[in-house]
Amino acid sequence: MQIRLEKIDPSKRQQRFYVMHIAQTLFGEWCLIREWGRIGTKGGQRLVNYVASRAEAEAALYKRAAQKGRRGYQLRETLRTF
Repeated sequence: MQIRLEKIDPSKRQQRFYVMHIAQTLFGEWCLIREWGRIGTKGGQRLVNYVASRAEAEAALYKRAAQKGRRGYQLRETLRTF
């Protein structure tokens, strides 16, 4: 599963993105991968959090998406990959 959020506010010159997706490693561990930065630039930040199960990873993804929604980010894209 992948979620892309964006925050665009021309008055503050903000053009930000926040992408999260869930993946399974080669060793069977589940992880939540978060990437964020400025729209239109190369690079940005990336953080990987390892969790015990897929359900825990999905819960963390939805919790983080709700937090970002409260900060002004809007949902742009949702992909279900499983």
